[in-house]
Amino acid sequence: MTLIRAIIVEDSEDDLLLLLRALKKGGFETIYTRVETSDDLKKALYDYNWQLVISDHAMPRFSAPEALQVTKESGRDLPFIIVSGTIGEEIAVEAMRTGAHDYIMKDNLARLAPAVERELRDAEIRKKHEQDREMLEYLTLHDQLTGLYNRIYFENELKRLEGGREYPIVLVTADLNGLKLINETMGPKEGDRILQICAELLKKVLHKRDVLARVGGDEFVAIIPRSTDRSGEEIVNQIRTEIDKHNLEHEDLPISMALGYAKSQDQSDPLEELLTEAHKKLYLDKQDRSESARSQVVQALLAALSERDYIANGHADRLDELCVKMGEAVDLEKHRLTALSLVAQVHDLGKVGIPDKILFKKDRLTEEEWTIMRQHPEKGYRIAQTSPELNRVADLILRHHEKWDGSGYPLGLKDEEIPLECRILSIVDAYDAMTNDRPYRKALTREEALEELKRNSGSQFDPKLVELFLRII
Repeated sequence: MTLIRAIIVEDSEDDLLLLLRALKKGGFETIYTRVETSDDLKKALYDYNWQLVISDHAMPRFSAPEALQVTKESGRDLPFIIVSGTIGEEIAVEAMRTGAHDYIMKDNLARLAPAVERELRDAEIRKKHEQDREMLEYLTLHDQLTGLYNRIYFENELKRLEGGREYPIVLVTADLNGLKLINETMGPKEGDRILQICAELLKKVLHKRDVLARVGGDEFVAIIPRSTDRSGEEIVNQIRTEIDKHNLEHEDLPISMALGYAKSQDQSDPLEELLTEAHKKLYLDKQDRSESARSQVVQALLAALSERDYIANGHADRLDELCVKMGEAVDLEKHRLTALSLVAQVHDLGKVGIPDKILFKKDRLTEEEWTIMRQHPEKGYRIAQTSPELNRVADLILRHHEKWDGSGYPLGLKDEEIPLECRILSIVDAYDAMTNDRPYRKALTREEALEELKRNSGSQFDPKLVELFLRII
């Protein structure tokens, strides 16, 4: 038995019972409300749970054409079935033309249940089509990631406002700093999450009537109409306050946005020129902030790495100490010794872009997982290039997994093509890795680790430096 909810327009209790009996015989259990007047029908239509209307054709105070009109005016797309004992073919055809879905003669109520089944099915199809149409319209004008308006909507809105009555108008432009770096190191999902946060921070400052759009990968624009009591500078300052609040609570990955603004007092200022002015201010702001923003992101990535991998248990400090000893033993110049110390601490920076399930896997890595793991020198290189503090060791980060016999990665360098700093780090890093517990194995003894270094001398490691390391250790 299928449950349906119906509004029944009927003034006769006997005819009502006949309708319900016919529906039950056809497999429907009916929850219903009976109405006899226009006002009763209007009130019933406030309830969106009703699925259809079944109406007698002619009653003393109401009729099917009137009921059909009330239903249409409500905006509801409900199947409307007329049931009558007196309706003629001409009247029935007119009723269908004006929107009724079917008509049933009371002396042939066996047709009612099949008609209801068909019309409910068609109504469901129409509803699905309408939802698809609305979704398509939404996607045409909105950004899927943030839910904000997109460039198409923004440009159309700018044209609509041009020369209208919404002046003064303020435009605020915003650009997320460091998105490319976040995407490359932490993955596009993290980049998407940061963009969503930016959208929410911007929305906090804006009013409902304001238009906020994502117009590019990391670009947002807000249109503030009728901004008599709101200046662009004031709005930008409010956005910065919201960003600062967020960063205090989320120090792990701070957000930085470059911002610009411009205001048009009246129709004499073309909105396209206003947008150009706002962009100019944004670019100036970006120049002032981008270096600082990149530095913030890099520091956040280093902090994230310290929580992962092995920096937290003193790995970086041990590498630093042993690398400096080796560097001093080979008489490295002071600036190269400083670079060696720095690269010992940050050489694995690219690992922030490696998924935990690979980084901490206890079993042997698959070939696909090794491919991902081998990407970390290049990821680290790209991160370091964006940071004034790390730029000078970017090349060392890129080359720190090269091997003496040329079998390393990513460049396949061999012998003294590999920078001396990297050859030193390779030995020290391997020794420290072997003598400390890792997810995939227990630590070797000091003697076992030294034997392993000797075994790989001349293949993985510079043989002369291995001899030096054995004397130092």
